[in-house]
Amino acid sequence: MRIPSGAVERGARMPSTLIIRGGTVYDGTGAPGRSADVAVEGDRILGVGSIPDSEGAMVLDAAGCAVAPGFINVLSHAYLALQQDPRGLSDLYQGVTTEVFGEGVSLGPVAGRMLESVPVGKVEADGTRLGWPRLADFLGDLSSAGVAPNIASFVGSHNLRMLGAGNDNRPLTRAELDAAAALLDEELSDGALGVGSALIYPPESYSSTEELIALTRVLSRHDALYISHIRSEGDRLVEGIEEILRIGREAGTRVEVYHLKAAGRDNWHKMALAIDLIDAARASGQPVTADVYPYEAGSTSLGAVIPPPFHAGGQGRLLERLRDRGVREEMKTAIRRPSVEWENLYLAAGGPEQVLLLSNAADGSLTAGLTLAQAAARAGADDPLDLLLDLVEGDPEMMAAYFIGHQDNIRMALRRPWVSICSDSESVPAEPPFTDLPVHPRAYGSFARILSRYVREEGLLSVEEAVRRMTSLPADTLRLAGRGRIAPGAYADLVVFDPETVHDHATYERPHQYATGVRHVVVNGIAALRDGTPTGALPGRALRRGQG
Repeated sequence: MRIPSGAVERGARMPSTLIIRGGTVYDGTGAPGRSADVAVEGDRILGVGSIPDSEGAMVLDAAGCAVAPGFINVLSHAYLALQQDPRGLSDLYQGVTTEVFGEGVSLGPVAGRMLESVPVGKVEADGTRLGWPRLADFLGDLSSAGVAPNIASFVGSHNLRMLGAGNDNRPLTRAELDAAAALLDEELSDGALGVGSALIYPPESYSSTEELIALTRVLSRHDALYISHIRSEGDRLVEGIEEILRIGREAGTRVEVYHLKAAGRDNWHKMALAIDLIDAARASGQPVTADVYPYEAGSTSLGAVIPPPFHAGGQGRLLERLRDRGVREEMKTAIRRPSVEWENLYLAAGGPEQVLLLSNAADGSLTAGLTLAQAAARAGADDPLDLLLDLVEGDPEMMAAYFIGHQDNIRMALRRPWVSICSDSESVPAEPPFTDLPVHPRAYGSFARILSRYVREEGLLSVEEAVRRMTSLPADTLRLAGRGRIAPGAYADLVVFDPETVHDHATYERPHQYATGVRHVVVNGIAALRDGTPTGALPGRALRRGQG
């Protein structure tokens, strides 16, 4: 039902199922806040204004608080954690109501040669599944099982490449490209958001620009998005930005840069150049956006330090190479040597002192919370790279944080109106056994940190602009119809937070700490967080591009 807002302002009676009363409403458009109540009927916003009581309606007190659309996490890696605990608490406590997956890898489609390394239908020991025949199957199964946030996903370019070439370091054949494009077309018709790539990781790093253009031409037929962890955020940052802009122009599609940054002290000055390139493209009419997380350190596997050629053939072949002493020496030499052919995170971080290990070694050695330099000294390793390769051999998925960014560059990005917010992380509860997981503090703090540090403490953004960056901007970019705004008829994804107290508490040393200051979170008209406490409700849905 759509009720004219004027009727609501006059106090017209309406059959609400939920009323958020007495807050300052920031509608997601960037307009200043205004004192108003919000009425919800079922899963939709019924009206905004002076709302009378409605018999049987749940009333959420918002006095002294901001009322905003639910926050949209543009880059989430919660696709496994939500299978284990569907509440998504580290994000829920920050007001996130929608998780978006698909940076490089997606849990569907899994077909062709990808089946060599990813089982379809198998339930792992931890209760997760790693692959579905189609992306829509994964999203449908997860939402049907019950999940607190809404979920949506890009198709991973990893999946599309693996379809024909597997982990081989070679170009796709014309037939393989055609098959990947046809499958992508089907997934887009089923509501996928577009294609997500991560071009620093094998086997996606084996893709040429021309190959990516050929695949992403399909997107223009669906008004879908190409979003990318670009090929370089460091020594070739400018070239990486130029590549994604070229892909957008030649494929005729909209593009977004994942977690925009300049990686490495020697490259920090390039952030201004990258932003100037995007500003110029936008001024020419090209649709380009970006997102950021508000931390200096990035995080990925420790194995990402090893150059891509050593990953050719997949994880099994990498482990074989790690067991060969001669090949190990080649790896160490390559890691120490600057190269424009791959993203050298070890050098970008400035060496072992700026690489923080996030978990313990596979043999039980206590390495979590130590820098690689500290762990090497404790282990008696003369060369920290020897320990690094030992750790990867023991656990190829071991995670690390790389201190590669700078706060001034984060601020520079946040000043641009086309930059939204992401966590680039899991969404987990601060409860055992999840507290044993190696996570970056961004999992618990990204959205709260924007509101506390950059809005309240620094005044870099107004409340209304910060809300817009986390709501209507990503909703419009992702084509999530009916989301990201407080307006009659929109979906009732809502967050109530105290602008004076909202705060992140997670640190690199103690990451498993919830943010505070969010009072209520409503997803599709149902309270998932009430008075600062999770309700256990699982009202999330699988969202499709362009459909409410």
